[in-house]
Amino acid sequence: MPEDKERDSLTGRLSRYARVGSRVGGMAARVAGGRLLGTGSKGLPADLRRALGGLKGPVMKVAQMLATIPEALPAEFAAELSELQANAPPMGWAFVQRRMATELGPEWRAQFATFGKDAAAAASLGQVHRATGHDDRELACKLQYPDMASAVEADLNQLQLAFALYRRFNPAIDTANIVVELGARLREELDYRLEARHMALFAGLLRGTRGVQVPEVVPELSTGRLLTMNWLHGQPMAEFEDAGEAVRSTLAEHLFRAWYGPFYSAGAIHGDPHLGNYTVGDGDTLNLLDFGCIRTFRPEFAQGVIDLYTAVATKDRDLSMHAYRSWGFEHLTAPVVEALNLWAEFLYAPILDDRARRIQEVDAAGVYGQAVATEVHRRLRAEGGVRPPREFVFMDRAAVGLGAVFLRLRAKLNWHRLFHELTDGLTVESLRARQKHAFTRAGVPIP
Repeated sequence: MPEDKERDSLTGRLSRYARVGSRVGGMAARVAGGRLLGTGSKGLPADLRRALGGLKGPVMKVAQMLATIPEALPAEFAAELSELQANAPPMGWAFVQRRMATELGPEWRAQFATFGKDAAAAASLGQVHRATGHDDRELACKLQYPDMASAVEADLNQLQLAFALYRRFNPAIDTANIVVELGARLREELDYRLEARHMALFAGLLRGTRGVQVPEVVPELSTGRLLTMNWLHGQPMAEFEDAGEAVRSTLAEHLFRAWYGPFYSAGAIHGDPHLGNYTVGDGDTLNLLDFGCIRTFRPEFAQGVIDLYTAVATKDRDLSMHAYRSWGFEHLTAPVVEALNLWAEFLYAPILDDRARRIQEVDAAGVYGQAVATEVHRRLRAEGGVRPPREFVFMDRAAVGLGAVFLRLRAKLNWHRLFHELTDGLTVESLRARQKHAFTRAGVPIP
């Protein structure tokens, strides 16, 4: 059996530094010269998007993630990076044969009835091939690109430098925990055995949830860098943006339950909510396709989400402060809490309103939530800044990412009732018990 994980190597890192650094280095020099985020920043956001768009691997994936964390980047940069596409040019057949032989042995081809030579999809960390088993089951084989461990470490080091420069210009948000959190999730994405367990976890948590499907792993055809599962037929979600209102709203409701159901039942969320991670099957069924980026939360964090909802609804500043502290925010003052509450009021607005409505009823240009985030930035900067805790990063990103999808679908739902359906009667003790049961059954360690 081959090694499950390719090792991070000095040679691999140096090669990656050369590729990434040659594209981003010139812009970093301009930052150091004091022209970024000032009058000399015109054209830089588009330059950065073009530079990163040609790089296969984690740096592009992180850029996409950052584009959906409004606190992380200036508006003009977030808008450009949000245009990055998940798909990248696939590796050729010779590469695929070598990788498959490494994972399943030299006779790997005999383990499939058919195996497609051309990639069905190619993304930042790997590509997917269609196949069939000897039992005629249709399969999806997700194969990781080579040297990804080295690429992750090299790219994270480059991003740390970029964030350090950014903090010099905008101290409103201390990004240290954002970098640490992104790094932890990226390293986990390299472990396809962990992704297989996450898939089993979500299959259990979403069992019985109407309109949501999770693939089943084929263990005997999977390794640490090859993940084989049954193929779920469906069309890209983007093709349904112009469907009838009933279809769009149905899909949005499935999405809401697929993301927040596991969070309120076991403290787990899918941390990478973009259109490429799901398709729509027969009967408007939602197919969840990628489980590499999963975030687990303490039960107290989930309770903090509910406490903050109550605090916003009742204008209770003390309860707001309690909720932020339960999440891990430190050095809170009244003005800082007021600034954070601007963001909370924006995110909670749809679920405070007990009626069918769109996620955002006033049309706004740019990245979803960016205008509010800009005002929050201004206020926090005046107060000396704040450091978002690690757990907050992906919860915030999920909320913003899903909100952007709901916005594109123009979905009209009673978000208030959906939220209460999932949270009424929830306690820290009941969530802890359900979390332990679900994670143990799926073989996933509880952090």
